[in-house]
Amino acid sequence: MRSSVRMGALASVAAATMLFTGCSAGGDSAGGDSGPVELTYWAWAPNLDKVVDIWNEDNPDIQVTVNKQDGGDPAITKLLTAIKAGSGAPDLIQAEYQKIPTLVASDALADLSESGASDVADQFPASVWDSVTLGSDAVYAIPQDTGPMMAYYREDILAQHGLSIPTTWEEYAETARALHAADPTKYLGTFSANDAGWFTGLAQQAGASWWSIDGESWGVEIDEEPTQKVAEYWGGLVEEGVIDNKPMYTPEWNAGLNDGTQAGWVSSVWGPGVLSGNATDTAGKWVAAELPNWESGEASNGNWGGSSTAVTTQSKHPEQAMEFIEWLNTDPEAIQALIDTSGIYPAATEAAAEALTESPEFFSNQTDFYDVAAKAAENVSPFSYGPNVNVAYSAYNDEFAKAAESKSITAFLDAVAAMQKITTDDLTKSGFTVK
Repeated sequence: MRSSVRMGALASVAAATMLFTGCSAGGDSAGGDSGPVELTYWAWAPNLDKVVDIWNEDNPDIQVTVNKQDGGDPAITKLLTAIKAGSGAPDLIQAEYQKIPTLVASDALADLSESGASDVADQFPASVWDSVTLGSDAVYAIPQDTGPMMAYYREDILAQHGLSIPTTWEEYAETARALHAADPTKYLGTFSANDAGWFTGLAQQAGASWWSIDGESWGVEIDEEPTQKVAEYWGGLVEEGVIDNKPMYTPEWNAGLNDGTQAGWVSSVWGPGVLSGNATDTAGKWVAAELPNWESGEASNGNWGGSSTAVTTQSKHPEQAMEFIEWLNTDPEAIQALIDTSGIYPAATEAAAEALTESPEFFSNQTDFYDVAAKAAENVSPFSYGPNVNVAYSAYNDEFAKAAESKSITAFLDAVAAMQKITTDDLTKSGFTVK
């Protein structure tokens, strides 16, 4: 979507919600007779307080306290409640990219553009930066981590059957058929109806962008060719029975990773952590690859996961908060600490390349793991989120659960159509103008 169009979207959201963007100006100066500036930070990344300790030791005039939250959705709900009440919000919030439009529409995030946020734009992939600006001149957060999609395969099992790593989705389907034919107990992967972010990333790779703005109207483009193509493809494989139709993260799926029933996993850059926790005995037997593409030689990808650091509109110290989050997400020492203690894949491209010099221990057999990850991150396609992502994701879980159970291509396409209707109807009901 063109940037100018999304700028119009932001303007319409502002008009509808009395968006407050002037909070980036002013703010108390750091330190002074009254003591240090104290900032509160709601976040859920593991061990983030240890990274913040580095900042606090070196910056006595700006002290940050991490308030650990229970995951993304509870923290966002809690923040929106505080914003509506007019008090109780933190200075800083860890926000997943798909939550930013909702937070902006709710007057929860400060515009950091006047605090120098735009100066760090070139340190992040364009598609990631677009997620924190909504395609406008405003900057609502600084990217922290990202989740470029990758594929993982049991290299030993493929070799046993004379199969190669697929580079296109056509090859993936052929490999899935060949593997299952050679050993009916094994699958190259599963279609998971409980992971909307997973499916969103696959649709993103195919060129989908589920929300858009035209003037003062929102558009919903879920039931369009890119997403239909992805649904038809996976529905076909499930209908054939050559991949599994069980959700990820179940005891059965975990066992499959261990015993080779699941000989592949379409996942994200953070996959090694899951594999090492659920399939410890298979270390050194997997290989990571870029996601198969729809056309040979085509470079595109999607994201599954990732978050940013934002300043709330209730913060009295936006300039100091901006100083901290720029350090947190771009400084080499902070990036290294985030990797070592929080296990993230940094959104800052060059900083990630400099810090990630050794493959994850689980993939010690693959010295180029982070080279593959870097290429995956570079090729992420743009994608626009809307103000009711939660509704679309809930519709995915409901509709695709039925489709996966039915094992029918038609049911998969019907699920996409249902997502479109449910998401559009919710926008209308919520008072948005929908094109």
